[in-house]
Amino acid sequence: MTKWKPDYDGAASEMAKAAVAFKNTKQFEQAKDAYLKEAEYHTENKALFHAAKAYEQAGMMLKDMKKMPEAIQLIEKASIMYVENGTSGTAGIALDRAGKLIEPIDLEKAVDLYQKAASVFENEDRLREAAELLGKASRLLVRLRRLDEAAVSLQKEKNMYKEIENYPTCFKKTIAQVLVHLHRGDFVAADKCVRESYSLPGFSGSEDCVSMETLLAAFDEQDEDGVSRVCNSPLLKYMDNDYAKLAISLKVPGGGGGKKKKPPVAPQGDSAGLPLAEEDDDYEGGLC
Repeated sequence: MTKWKPDYDGAASEMAKAAVAFKNTKQFEQAKDAYLKEAEYHTENKALFHAAKAYEQAGMMLKDMKKMPEAIQLIEKASIMYVENGTSGTAGIALDRAGKLIEPIDLEKAVDLYQKAASVFENEDRLREAAELLGKASRLLVRLRRLDEAAVSLQKEKNMYKEIENYPTCFKKTIAQVLVHLHRGDFVAADKCVRESYSLPGFSGSEDCVSMETLLAAFDEQDEDGVSRVCNSPLLKYMDNDYAKLAISLKVPGGGGGKKKKPPVAPQGDSAGLPLAEEDDDYEGGLC
């Protein structure tokens, strides 16, 4: 007599059929449970890819039940199994999908998911996908006002686009970097981003380059009108919404009425004929 062996493959197939039937009749709780059993049987059968698919489907049932955090947990579990199975690309797609699902209700978690997805694609040398996902994370970090992290994320994005020779996108990332650094109060870092970009083919003399040079010069001179002109130009106003908001809200530190700071008037002397002491200029020499 042969030793009896459980038919996990057959059991998983039957559970998959049951899950679809429950799903079609909108019995999402029962469909979720069936998908979880299917995943369990596939795991016992060492079929990790199919197990991950079932976990992902269970997560989607939870999404339909408006149980978003629990849904994301299962999709993350599926992504780990995809990586273990050697199908990292599918893992990255699943994490991206999870980020889109959770973004409307939890920006912090969405950032985490997009960064994880980017890391998966980067490990696969799929830099275009990785950079696009980092772009999503960068924009959300700006929205969350986590500007130090946004600056790091933008630099990583820019490096990836440079590596795949997508130079026009590098130019746009330079603009985003300048806006983020100026909002951080780091003029030196903003200026450095522009100077480093001169090595990019086509950047020097481009509209992006001239615009940033003009913005930095106006910012350094506390010329609020000049800053406003650049920040309200079509080039910046029609960027991704989060960066456009940074542009519109950018103010010169210490700016008073929106005009360029006037040079001090030569001392005329007081009523006793003595020269007046010059006031110290807190911004003499720029912000650096």
